[in-house]
Amino acid sequence: MPAVDRQLVVFDFDWSMADQDTDRWVFEVNAPNIRRWMEDTERSGSMQFTDMVAKALREAHAQGVTRQQLEDALRITPFHPAMVRGITDLKAAGKTTFFCLSNANAVYISVILKEKGLTAMFDEIVTNPAEWDPSGLLVVRRRVDPSGPQHSCQVGCSANMCKGATGEELEAFYKRHQPAYDRVIYVGDGSNDFCPALRLRTQDILLCRSFGGLHKRIAREGGLKCTVKYWTGAWEVEEIFKAL
Repeated sequence: MPAVDRQLVVFDFDWSMADQDTDRWVFEVNAPNIRRWMEDTERSGSMQFTDMVAKALREAHAQGVTRQQLEDALRITPFHPAMVRGITDLKAAGKTTFFCLSNANAVYISVILKEKGLTAMFDEIVTNPAEWDPSGLLVVRRRVDPSGPQHSCQVGCSANMCKGATGEELEAFYKRHQPAYDRVIYVGDGSNDFCPALRLRTQDILLCRSFGGLHKRIAREGGLKCTVKYWTGAWEVEEIFKAL
């Protein structure tokens, strides 16, 4: 790939950087009964996903799951060593900014990035806010407060966050970090990554994990201007990063 002076790598987190869905993983480790409730609730469509995670955390807290147990689960979240190498080596080569744009939450991401030695690699992390209260409950909220103005995305982003449409997260990041990047590489897997993918230009690259909802939306709807590269394992992302 041609060399550029200034490039941006945008990472979704679950199943894109990490090899697991953190929202579900912490309950698979600590409270499988709550994990089953999440599955049934999501299938029914009766609750917005971030609200469901917040309720699941409240229930886990009531059942005695501690902050230490949740953080320990996060530290053992599957995370491929090739992903660590790929990010670290590309950052060390210079000219690359890393931005994490995720529907997980701030605590999950910060604990895992610290565990993997990747915290300093990322200039910004945009996700759902989360903090521990004095009792040890992890309180998670939607990034877009349901009681305030809502985003206007028509592409299908979740109510808690629009990742890409004009004026929303990806576009806002560009405005905060002028001038324009020569090349943007977006790493994603889910259907909510389709919106920011539509914002990518002809010189940009989408790294689409081949088994997620993003792949299905591309096949069904198309409309992308960027180059699309499909991957399954993190070692393939590492190869692509080396070529950058």
